[in-house]
Amino acid sequence: MPYYSPSKRQKKTVMGVGAVVILAGLNAPAAVGFAEEQYHEYKISQPGYKAKYGSWNTVDVPEEFRTNAIHAALLHTGKVLIVAGSGNSQKNFDAGTFDTILWNPADDSFKKIPTPEDFFCSGHTQLPDGRLLVAGGTARYEVLDGAVTRAGGLMRVKNESPDKEVTLKKGTRFRSPTGKTYISQFDVKIPKAKRTFEKSYTKSGVMKPWKTKVKAAEERVFVEAAEEGDASVTEKQAQYEIEGLRGKDADNVYGLTEKIDMEKQDFQGIRAAYEFDPVAEKYIPVDPMAKARWYPTLVTLQDGKVLAVSGLDEVGVVDPGDNEIYDPATKKWKKGPFRYFPTYPALFLTKGGKLFYPASNAGYGPAEKGREPGLWDLENNTFEKVPGLEDMDQTETSASLLLPPAQDQKVMILGGGGVGESDKATARTAVIDLKEDDPEFRTGPDLPQGTRYLNSVIMPDDTVFTSGGSYDYRGRGASNILKAQFYDPSADRFFTAADPSVGRNYHSEALLLPDGRVATFGSDSLFGDKDNTKLGKFEQRMEVYTPPYLYRDKADRPQLSNGPREPDGKGRATFESADPSKIVKARLMRPSAVTHTTDVEQRSIALDLKKSGNSVTVTVPEDRTLVPPGWYMVFGVDGEGTPSEAQWIHVAK
Repeated sequence: MPYYSPSKRQKKTVMGVGAVVILAGLNAPAAVGFAEEQYHEYKISQPGYKAKYGSWNTVDVPEEFRTNAIHAALLHTGKVLIVAGSGNSQKNFDAGTFDTILWNPADDSFKKIPTPEDFFCSGHTQLPDGRLLVAGGTARYEVLDGAVTRAGGLMRVKNESPDKEVTLKKGTRFRSPTGKTYISQFDVKIPKAKRTFEKSYTKSGVMKPWKTKVKAAEERVFVEAAEEGDASVTEKQAQYEIEGLRGKDADNVYGLTEKIDMEKQDFQGIRAAYEFDPVAEKYIPVDPMAKARWYPTLVTLQDGKVLAVSGLDEVGVVDPGDNEIYDPATKKWKKGPFRYFPTYPALFLTKGGKLFYPASNAGYGPAEKGREPGLWDLENNTFEKVPGLEDMDQTETSASLLLPPAQDQKVMILGGGGVGESDKATARTAVIDLKEDDPEFRTGPDLPQGTRYLNSVIMPDDTVFTSGGSYDYRGRGASNILKAQFYDPSADRFFTAADPSVGRNYHSEALLLPDGRVATFGSDSLFGDKDNTKLGKFEQRMEVYTPPYLYRDKADRPQLSNGPREPDGKGRATFESADPSKIVKARLMRPSAVTHTTDVEQRSIALDLKKSGNSVTVTVPEDRTLVPPGWYMVFGVDGEGTPSEAQWIHVAK
């Protein structure tokens, strides 16, 4: 190792630390903490420390590009799409101020992207052609208990006309026979009624005239009482006429409601769906979903289609299981297999095509429903529960991932907390091997402490980098955990990484960059102090972690270059390399699309590797349940775990 000489600034820091420690020993106990902080800053700046633990650096984000990062996705251009929408800000929502920022880690440049909808708490996934599908988001912010001034609830709008669809604009008034009036909060389009014809016969075999049947079409819309107070509360089913309709329209179109109350009104979802084009750098609208969704999970399947699962609907109710499938070829949605999950469930595509649910989720839904882990067979719509997971009441806000390499088919869950605003947090980790005949979770090494909102990132050297989180709900009570660690799947143990300086809890993200670093974003603490007396502020700082492997001699780092954009017909791709003998393994890594610590996209696949005098050839597995179609990063890794910079390659269907 070359000789290290401290800079003038570092010498000054050390001298200052010594002076402060002397003062602290005399009469200034408060100075001890300051001295410790100064010494810590000095210690973590040393080359030896960085080589062992890595280091963190805060990205200098110009003020006009600072945003409330709710979602983050790595694009095949190497840029990162950071989506805020309204950013959990009622003020932004009311003003229609929706944010998306494109960040280029190569030169730390930024660009604002026009954002057509409030994608706050939407779902997203990587499509086979490299576009990012974004679906769902926010139609209306929640109104908490005690703040509701007008009774509200669900209005079912019926249309009995088989000849005409009807559109009712926001502000439409529904009036009951007793004079109670409710006002719609959104536009709603009710399709034509379904007309069918049936034929029947007399006992003697003579056909009767065709019998026509009409089944009314129905849509739902959230309504609020025209007047404040609880006089408009009702739990009785009633039929409502629609003001402004005349003649047959008035006869055919009407409202039905069963319950209008003054209870807490949850966030409400939207149906909108868009593809983000990484080359044109803009959102492109596609057909909307059939169901409105807020907090949905989107997962790409082996055929390149996308399954959308769960979410709060247009009236703020957790979807009962009306899942949908998006076809990128037609840009349209169709009905998927019916199954209930809490919101933002983690669903991992496994070898063979089943989806594994490790019980990780981000939050809405009853504690007794949809919380058990298992394998979901989409084709037969069956769900096989798996045993062995400890702290089953603390899987909400947990992290989970398909451990590297994906061929091992092992899924890990880390930490988590109780349902809702619970102060429970578990340090439990567990791993399940899905290749076993009767798979079950086996408890792994504990995290340093009970942790919610832990971000976990698969690294090119087959470790898992985990950072941040808090031990209470949304960082309450100054509970952010300024710790990071690596998990080694082969040894089933954790080892220490450098501590981050920025706390991350709810609404935070972390993802792997093509140069081998990890970027972290977001955090949305409820409070900013230990006593919970000061409201928290959304964390807009971005911090990037440089792992120890990037502090090794740069000249010895493996090199890959000048490869093809797609493998050949046999799945092979050849890259130039100055010294192929250094490379002992290669990994194919799918780029992240992460929100609420949920990232079902990231995976690392081991590649067959052949070396020649100045090149390496990798072979991509044919199994698309192992390698879903899309863009991937290829890393060459040496014997010490140091990766090359990534080369991008497209894996077709």
